[in-house]
Amino acid sequence: MLTLHHLGRSQSERIVWLCEELGLDYELKRYPRRADNRLAPPEYKALHPMGTAPILTDGDLVLGESGAICEYLLQTHGNGRLAVTRGEPGFTDYLYWFHFANGTLQPVVLQVRSLERVDPSDKNAPLQAAKDRFKLVFSTLEKRLGEAPYLAGKELTAADIMTVFSLTTMRLFKPYDLSPWPNILAYLQRIGARPAYRRAMQKADPDLTPVLGAVPE
Repeated sequence: MLTLHHLGRSQSERIVWLCEELGLDYELKRYPRRADNRLAPPEYKALHPMGTAPILTDGDLVLGESGAICEYLLQTHGNGRLAVTRGEPGFTDYLYWFHFANGTLQPVVLQVRSLERVDPSDKNAPLQAAKDRFKLVFSTLEKRLGEAPYLAGKELTAADIMTVFSLTTMRLFKPYDLSPWPNILAYLQRIGARPAYRRAMQKADPDLTPVLGAVPE
């Protein structure tokens, strides 16, 4: 039995969504964040040496990192679904955007958040550089979503599943306005209409309305 250990309001929602899209038989164990600091509770941190979300267990296997878990589930249970393989249209787009999610998009959002906490003023040169990088990242994503409905082409793939968290739930921790990016907003509406996404969000965080609009509500 696959067991997904989900920390509330975290990127482990990606794996809940992936499991729902693939129609997998899995057990979901939910862990609320601590009330005093919104961090993972001790019992969650004890699951894996890094103590971060998500965590997947499969028999004796204990696996962290959402990208690694995506790859594992796709290769062991995907049967070719939600991935693009070499020789298929969109293969390099799939590779690029799958890794863009945690290699570029999420880090720049976190960088801006961290630098604003230190000094939010215009005199903070590293913050201004990070904001310029933020605009470049989002304009690149906006351009891609004006070319295709999903990041690898016509169909949803794991590249989208890896990406959406930083555009939605992560904005509860670092609010930002998506109104300058209409293609991204239209994309989030397509995502929000997917039955598997809606089931996943309801199972993962039933008290949370998915953050799909221009600004977090």
